[in-house]
Order: sequence, then structure tokens, then C-alpha cells
Amino acid sequence: MKKFLIITYYWPPSGGAGVQRWLKLSNYFPEFNFQPIVITVDGAFASYPVLDESLLKEVPENLKVIRTKTKEPFGIYKKLTGKKQIPSGGFSSGNSSSFKDALMRFFRGNFFIPDARMGWNKFAYEAACEIIRKEKPDAIITSSPPHSTQLIGLKLKEQFGIRIPWIADMRDPWTDIYYYKKLLHTPIAKWIDKNYERKVLENADKVVVVSESIRQSFIQKSKRIKPENLVVIPNGYDEKDFVRTDSFGDNKVSVKTENRFIITYTGTIAESYSPYPFFSAIEKLIKNNSDANILFRFIGSMPKEMQDLLKLISWNGQFEYIPYSPHEKVVEYMLASSVLYLAIPQSEGNKGILTGKLFEYLAARKPIIATGPVDGDAATIISSCNAGKMFEANDEKGILMHLQHLLNEWRSNKNLLTESDAYKKYSRKILAGKFSELLNKIIH
Repeated sequence: MKKFLIITYYWPPSGGAGVQRWLKLSNYFPEFNFQPIVITVDGAFASYPVLDESLLKEVPENLKVIRTKTKEPFGIYKKLTGKKQIPSGGFSSGNSSSFKDALMRFFRGNFFIPDARMGWNKFAYEAACEIIRKEKPDAIITSSPPHSTQLIGLKLKEQFGIRIPWIADMRDPWTDIYYYKKLLHTPIAKWIDKNYERKVLENADKVVVVSESIRQSFIQKSKRIKPENLVVIPNGYDEKDFVRTDSFGDNKVSVKTENRFIITYTGTIAESYSPYPFFSAIEKLIKNNSDANILFRFIGSMPKEMQDLLKLISWNGQFEYIPYSPHEKVVEYMLASSVLYLAIPQSEGNKGILTGKLFEYLAARKPIIATGPVDGDAATIISSCNAGKMFEANDEKGILMHLQHLLNEWRSNKNLLTESDAYKKYSRKILAGKFSELLNKIIH
């Protein structure tokens, strides 16, 4: 069986979207004659925005996982700001306009390039060199964000050359990420960051991205980048998460439904997502259908100001806020929903944003109502799977009309299930097969 090394910062007990891709894929590689070896950070030293201990049981028993120390600045951040939670996006996700918040973002953008988890690189590189000597893996995959992880791959490429091919798996854009301007880079810091990005794209044997828009953006970074070296392998869903006990059609489905029309959002949301027209549409839906039992359920992370506003809107208990929950519980909430709400940030380059939860929404087979670019990659996938509809974020009228349509459908049939099985091509097993094909192409 061939072996390859996965270097990824996010791994259980980390929670959130970043951990899902390689945790889930690692379960299927042995079926394609590949055995992964994982290098990650020791949870005792890591800076995870969220924890999900339940994911530890999903790590394959025979998978070798090497955990290392790290040195990161988040302890200082907590002391200076008084905040207990690690910020997502490396200090970029706060909505505060205070001087202290701006100072933290400036500090992050100019003293921690490409990101604040670069303190892990030394430890991960040393562990990788030792594993390469002992295990002699056939290939290396570095997964990001954090994009500093790609610099580990770059250094290993310089050390071992053509002997060990390297795949840079980049789940998000780098210098084109939607919050990049918030980091207040000086010109020299921006140049250094772009130089790192360019070197990774030029030197990796293959670069894997999750959408065609991100692929096209990366191709433009340098004339030395070969377009054929950039490959799209999207995020996906794990079939085992959606094994259900009662049967609808040919899918085994176990759904605990409630006698309520439930609109569910899972994950993180911020001001940049422009969700207020959607919230207003829900408010009007509730007022226009006083006889209906409607609930808007939010599971994840939302700015306090947004929470307070939603609570002030007189919804009579029809808004429910649930902080971060274990992944398996989030799946239960999805399956118990009537409609799933997806929001794409309103930012430059947002056409290529494909959140991991989109594919889990597809697997839940509940109608998706989404806001974002109607000509973006997410809209294309939703349409091709006949799974819902995308609206521009400010199209309150269109959103309200569609919500009313879905409510009417729900009244006549409490289980709204999408019928197309096109989503199945995004299963983790199929995607592991695509990675295996790519590995076989580059292994000498």
C-alpha cells in the first residue's frame, strides 16, 4: 500500500469547518490503496476557535497521527483584548471599529505573515523530516488554511526536491480572501505575503482548490504557473453522517421532524454576509402567516449586536440561537429542518466561495435558500443538484416570495425533500478517489 503524508493544522479535537475535509477523507484512502500519515498540532498547545471532542471518535484506529508543539500569539491577544475566544480568520473576524481592534488586526497583518499560526511551522517541519526518513512516504499533501502550512510544504520541497512530489491543498483563497483588506497590511507586508503565495503556486507539483473561480484567480498570480497543475476537488459530505433510519425513496433516512416550519442556518455569520434583508423577509413571513408555527434557528457564531437585534424584533420566541454544537448534533438539526439557509459574504471574489456546509446541506436533502452571487460557484452547484435557489443578498422581495412558496409546500407535505441524487458526486469517498487518482499521476 502506498503512503502519503498529510500536514494539516486543523484536526480533532478542533471543531469547525476546517477539520472536516481531511478527517473525513482519511477514512476512505485505504480503499484506494493509500495509507495516510497525519502531522498536526498537539491540542494542548493549539489555538482552535472551537473544540469538538466528538470528532475524535471519527479518527481511524489504524491512522498514524503525529502531534507537535507550537508557539502562537493568541495568549497575548486574549490578555490585551480581554476576549476568551480565538478569532477566526486570524484576528480578522471582529466587527468592532475600536482602535484596539484595528491595532490587533494591524499587528496580525504585519507581524505574522502569512498568518498567526506560523509558529507551528518549525515543529511540523522537523516532524515531517523525521517521518520522511522513517516511513519514506510517496507524496506530501499540505492543507490550508492556515496558509502558513503551505510554507512547510515549500521548505520540504526545497529539502527533498523531486524525490517526493508535493500537493498544496488550498481550501480558501490566500491574498484574495474576502477579509484580507481588514488586516491593514503595509505595502512591504503585502509584498511578502504575495511572494509566499506565488512561490507555493509555482513550486507545488499540484495545487488543489475547491472551486473553479479560485483556480482561475490563482492562475493569474504568475506566468510561471501551469494551468494544468491546478485541479479542482471540492469539499463534500460524509455518507456515514447522513445514515438515517426511516426510508424515503431509495435513501435510508432517519429524520426527527417537528410540527414547525424551521429555517436553519449553521456556522458563522458576520456583517459582511449582509443577512439583514433575509432577516426582514423572515419577519414579514411570520407576520403574514400568523397561523403558522415558524421558527428561525441559528446554530453557530453570530456577532452579539446581530443577536440583540434579532431578539428585539418581536418574533414571539420564533428565533432560536444555539452556540457552537458538536458536528453530529448539527447534522441532526439539519435533518429536522424544513429549509436550510446559506449565506455567502458580500465581497470581492465571492463567486468562488464554496463553504463546506453547502455539501452537507445537499446531503440533508432539504431545500436550500441562499444569498450571494447568483452567478457564483455555489449558485451553480445548488442549481445543478436541483436543491434550492440563490438570491442576491438585497433581494428581500424575492426571498420573501420564495419562503412563502416553501411554507405553502410544507403545509401540504411536512417533509420537504429534494428529489435529485446529483449531490452524491460530492461524497467523501468519491472525492478520496479523485485525490488518489491525482496522487497516482504524480508519484514517480
